[in-house]
Amino acid sequence: MHSVALALIPWLDPQYILDHFGAVAVLVVCAIIFAETGLLIGFIFPGDSLLVITGLFAFDRGGAIGGIPIWVAALMIGAAAFLGGELGYYIGKKAGPPIFERKESGLFSKENVDRTNAFFHRFGPLAVILARFVPVVRTFLPIAAGVGRMNYKKYSLYNAIGAVIWGVGVTFLGYFLGYIPFVADLVRNYIDLILIAAVLVTVVPMALTYIRNARKAKKAEQEQPTAE
Repeated sequence: MHSVALALIPWLDPQYILDHFGAVAVLVVCAIIFAETGLLIGFIFPGDSLLVITGLFAFDRGGAIGGIPIWVAALMIGAAAFLGGELGYYIGKKAGPPIFERKESGLFSKENVDRTNAFFHRFGPLAVILARFVPVVRTFLPIAAGVGRMNYKKYSLYNAIGAVIWGVGVTFLGYFLGYIPFVADLVRNYIDLILIAAVLVTVVPMALTYIRNARKAKKAEQEQPTAE
């Protein structure tokens, strides 16, 4: 069941990707996962649902995506997630400090960096792994790790572990859901609602955070002359 709403975001629909990109479908999925974990715009991609549904569609197609076995596809997705995390760290290390040292700028604010650093201090390197399972955070955390100058070797190690657990594990989770007919049919029949809900769950909190920080920034600017 594919609604008009889903047709507006076909690049989020694994079935669309599989039907239209054929043998390069896995590369398209990898590109989306790479963008979600490595680029500042990545928070618009619902990675979790994309991986689950991609695995399920691989099950429906005899255990392969565009002729690529599921285990190879899962490893490629895991590698894309790892490389995205590495790029995010590099961006944070090279370009992050000037950005976060400015005045409050919405989502990517000093307040968010401080909160992320507190998250690091609380969970240690494990935070890099846990962040993989939290939309928006998995995009922001690698950048914040670079800004905070987290030890690169330690970051890369936990980034690799997280990429395997999330990228490979969640893809195989979707694949093995195919063996549970009730759950598999539920996903197939309501894929459009699942994807739309995933987008809303990802974007709405981000938008609210942006609005809240933007208001704080505006209020701070208005109060600054008075303080002087």
